[in-house]
Amino acid sequence: MIDVYSWATPNGHKVHILLEELGLPYQVHPVDIGAGDQFKPEFLRISPNNKVPALVDSDGPDGKPIALFESGAILIYLAEKYNRFVPADLRERYEMLQWLMFQMAGVGPMLGQAHHFRIYAPEPVPYAIDRYTNEAKRLYGVLDRRLAENPWVGCNEYSIADMAIWPWLRSWKNQGVEMTDFPNVAAWFEKIDQREAVQRGVKVLTELRKPLLDEAARRNLFGDQQYARRS
Repeated sequence: MIDVYSWATPNGHKVHILLEELGLPYQVHPVDIGAGDQFKPEFLRISPNNKVPALVDSDGPDGKPIALFESGAILIYLAEKYNRFVPADLRERYEMLQWLMFQMAGVGPMLGQAHHFRIYAPEPVPYAIDRYTNEAKRLYGVLDRRLAENPWVGCNEYSIADMAIWPWLRSWKNQGVEMTDFPNVAAWFEKIDQREAVQRGVKVLTELRKPLLDEAARRNLFGDQQYARRS
């Protein structure tokens, strides 16, 4: 059995989507990041960086349970275990993996900062808003050029690179981006949006998610609770 500890966030949705695409049975355990569930000792034991998602597979590589954190690592693990959504050809596999790393190192962190300074910061910081909005547009441009010459982001087939990037682009308006400025991205986005497994994946835990506007949620996500030292 696969147990997923997650929340309805872009990083959570990556893993939900892959599990749905694989058609695997799994149990989802909500980790309410606004309420501070990510700091509970039982969650920190499997996700020491106090971030969602995390996964426990009772049937690990040696037949024993394995616990994983970091969404990119989870995607690679599941794709390789079930030999799907990752190219068999070694050259194509590395081509795909570089785009997965592009999401992990660029798309996620930079669009996350755009979200923060445009929506959640307690006061406007014009330099930061401009900096991260412009970076978001630059990253969309990189994707648009890639998709002008390739049907999918990672390789010539739908892969975990597409699943990793797509959830982050669902909030393009909040990032200060006009999707119509990036027609290749828009077409790719719509193609993925129509997949039934993707539609199921983004519904996971959505009914539990609440606006992160109260002071307690801000402390858990952006304040002293987030930065407290833990033993």
